[in-house]
Amino acid sequence: MNTFLDANDLVLLTGRKTKSKQVATLRKMGIQFFINACGKPVVPLSAIDGRREEKKLKHQWNPTE
Repeated sequence: MNTFLDANDLVLLTGRKTKSKQVATLRKMGIQFFINACGKPVVPLSAIDGRREEKKLKHQWNPTE
């Protein structure tokens, strides 16, 4: 299972083929995405499937009394 949408899914989601128009459409839709080193938008599946990614909780230091 992939973690990110593939290029075809991204075109289907946004209705756009060019990077700049995909980015503009994703912003307008309010969908979380990242820009990779090639300048292409990358959308995690968790941004569209309704599930939240689990964030690792940082252990907090508590002084002993």
